[in-house]
Amino acid sequence: MTKMKSIVMVMVTVLFAGAAMAQSIDDGKRFLYYERYKSAKDVFQKLSAANANDETAAYYLGQAMIGLEDVAGAKALYQQKLAATPNSPLLLAGMGNVELLEGKTADAKNRFETAISLSGGKRIDVLNAVGAPNSDPEIKNGDAAYAIDKLKQATTLKGFKDPEVWANLGDAYRKIGDGGNAVQAYQAALDINPKYARAIYRTGRLYQSQGVAQEALYTKYFNDAIAADANYAPVYKTLFNYYYETNVSKSAEYLDKWLAASDDDPKACYFRTSLIYAQGKFADAIAKANECISAGGTNVYPNLYGVKALAYNRLGDSINAKASYEEYFTKQAPDKIVGGDYSSYALVLLKFPGNEAQAAGYIEKAVALDSIEANKVNYLKLLANAYRAQKNFGESAKWFNQVLSVKKNYSNVDLYNAGYDYFRAGKFDSSVAVFNKYTAKYPDEIFGYYMIAKANTGIDSTMTTGLAASSYLKAIEIGEKAADKSKIKDQLVGAYTFMMQYSYNIKRDQKAAIEYADKALAVDPTDAQSIKNKEFVTANDPNAKPATKPTTKPATTKPATPAKPATPAKPATPKKK
Repeated sequence: MTKMKSIVMVMVTVLFAGAAMAQSIDDGKRFLYYERYKSAKDVFQKLSAANANDETAAYYLGQAMIGLEDVAGAKALYQQKLAATPNSPLLLAGMGNVELLEGKTADAKNRFETAISLSGGKRIDVLNAVGAPNSDPEIKNGDAAYAIDKLKQATTLKGFKDPEVWANLGDAYRKIGDGGNAVQAYQAALDINPKYARAIYRTGRLYQSQGVAQEALYTKYFNDAIAADANYAPVYKTLFNYYYETNVSKSAEYLDKWLAASDDDPKACYFRTSLIYAQGKFADAIAKANECISAGGTNVYPNLYGVKALAYNRLGDSINAKASYEEYFTKQAPDKIVGGDYSSYALVLLKFPGNEAQAAGYIEKAVALDSIEANKVNYLKLLANAYRAQKNFGESAKWFNQVLSVKKNYSNVDLYNAGYDYFRAGKFDSSVAVFNKYTAKYPDEIFGYYMIAKANTGIDSTMTTGLAASSYLKAIEIGEKAADKSKIKDQLVGAYTFMMQYSYNIKRDQKAAIEYADKALAVDPTDAQSIKNKEFVTANDPNAKPATKPTTKPATTKPATPAKPATPAKPATPKKK
């Protein structure tokens, strides 16, 4: 009986080993290539269980975990395996990958160098494991130049024929902005395997980063990638995002293809919800999100709370929008919260009096978190415009002024927004400071000098010191050179009116006052107040009796706004979270 049990146990062991080896390292790597991380994890778990000393299976198991956003799990795995085999080059490279994701760049570099040293710099898989995370555009801490050096080294080794290395090298070149060498590297991958869809797709992504002018080219590459391998899921994901805001039905089509080519994903319900939101069906999006949350049990995708918050806000339900945002921030991993989340929440908070300081704090978080200048500017403008709508010009000016610090090449409108709102808030010194920047950048425009003069008039309201006079004279000098004075009529008439008043009341110079009144009428002969001013200063000698000011203050109308740039981008939409 004991002998029979032993035979059965041996058979079970053999069967188990056979089942585990039914799938190979290459099978698991193929799943990684298609970004089917759950399937890849299943394969490598079985392989690692069958052979605990298989460093390759353990390394790729960790990579699958990272793909599933389980960095902590990958770290624990690599630590466990390194405790048993501390000199494993692949496992050291895997731990370096984790440390890059944690922002520990010095520790990561040390791991990578140790891995290369232990392998003598002669293992293609190790050099690729070092180069891949450093070339990844999503890993900001990666050193692309270092990746280029190590990946190029891999291509020189005997027996090299791995298109993945060339594709990673292309990514590294793309990361440093070297598009020419990136395209060459992707082509080298295709020379090895013409059906290597990743290289075709990545070439398309390169051209996509150059803007809509390259649309025909990058969409061609995306379609070519699909033609090469219809199972390559990443290209469908990109096309889903690409059409999300412009063609919802087409976006939905690519979402279906993406999900069909992917593993079962708890995010799938969220993506479908986001498409409902994109169609403007906000109540339906909330209902779908609630359905997804109920079905998710303990594995709810946190972004569902974010799309609920956006939808509630679009419906004008600030109370539920605020509650949904707070739930989202509680459930979402901190490193997954993006600047658009903070800025959108800040605008909701402003609808509840007493939360102004908290809202400002969230905008500052959004600006600090984002690396893209246009996004930073958008966050600041969202808050500034919210304060402007409340006619709280002191606060709107403060935030518009921060745009000038963030934006490398600010425009006349950026300067106008900050300077004019400081003026409206009565913060004349700050207004002058901004419009000094205006005249420095646009020395041939009347507007900057005119607003400096108006702000100085606010400081010297009695004209006693003549603080505004020199700037008004400069505005007149610029304005009189203009070929088309109709566009600057308000500023020019305002400057002449001030100088007429200043000449009459302060300088007691009737002749000069009449000349400025005449100049104002030359610009606008029908202006009733300029006619009255001319009559007054002509009929009354300021030296003959106590001076009486003309009845009109200079330029009481709002100054013309400079031409506005394109409408700023919308806040982050659910799909971008």
